[in-house]
Amino acid sequence: MINFRNDYSDIAHPAILEKLMTLKDEKNIGYGLDQHVIKAKSLIQNHFSSEVDVHLMGGGTITNKTVISHLLRPYEAIISADTGHIFVHETGAIEQTGHKIIAVKTESGKLTPALIDQVIKGHTDEHMVKPKMVYISNSTETGFIYSKTELMQLYKYTQANHLYLFVDGARLGVALTSKDNDLTLDFIRECSDCFYIGGTKNGALLGEALIIKDKTLSENFRYSVKQNGGLLAKGFLVGIQLECLFTDNLFFDIGYQANHASNLLKEKLVNAGIDFTPTPTNQQFIKLDNRVVDLLSQSYLFEIWTDYGDTKMIRLVTTYQTTEAEINQFISDLTNAI
Repeated sequence: MINFRNDYSDIAHPAILEKLMTLKDEKNIGYGLDQHVIKAKSLIQNHFSSEVDVHLMGGGTITNKTVISHLLRPYEAIISADTGHIFVHETGAIEQTGHKIIAVKTESGKLTPALIDQVIKGHTDEHMVKPKMVYISNSTETGFIYSKTELMQLYKYTQANHLYLFVDGARLGVALTSKDNDLTLDFIRECSDCFYIGGTKNGALLGEALIIKDKTLSENFRYSVKQNGGLLAKGFLVGIQLECLFTDNLFFDIGYQANHASNLLKEKLVNAGIDFTPTPTNQQFIKLDNRVVDLLSQSYLFEIWTDYGDTKMIRLVTTYQTTEAEINQFISDLTNAI
């Protein structure tokens, strides 16, 4: 089976596996206080023009849950796109903390000041939850990215309205290496209150790097990490991987390779006359008849994104491992099935 299902099906990038094997007999102290976590944080800090607080976490959901529960008071809520990961794919983890997610219908999964303003104006007094955080993803769950102008406008709005802006960067690797991208890590720092750099979906065995700009927001943050089950005894395993990813630009190379494969896929879909709406990152979505989907599922792994009855929207995700030969085979089988 050829995998287009997701970008975290492999164990880890060979460079990470090699580094882990090299260090297999090494002994480290636990809970993120080891030399590798310290080195990884230093390498990440090099990407910023001012000092930030870096916390290495195990995965995306625990990062989202910990940040939100740490920053918000019990009556405060989060504004998210209706396609946002915290709203759709985290099993009520945020709601479990007592915080409501206010979902907003969007185009391309991106929030705008105008959409947020409608929510703010609709929540007027203490008989309702108080919106306090805006949650966005880059790239979005639908594969699109924010520009400098869009992010700056969002941050100006949130600052003016006393809201936190939190950026989910589970797929930040492909966002930053997209041909259409004009953001940098430092610009995201400048135009958000906190964000994370995703490793799990960008070549790591597991691990994310949370960046908090204002240290007053991260005061006692390790207590929240521990309480939420995110303080790993073997935190050095995450440190080793992030250290590897941020050595010799590996993090960005992995994102670039995934996008390169996706660009090849888009080009060949267009040449084959397949109707789809292209995205600038490594997720592409195609609406197909059930018969075609059933035929393709015999040889390919992919996710059914939306079931419309007689047709289905499938999601194709490329990674640094996706080959041109695999893409060519898929295009051939797709056109034959159609």
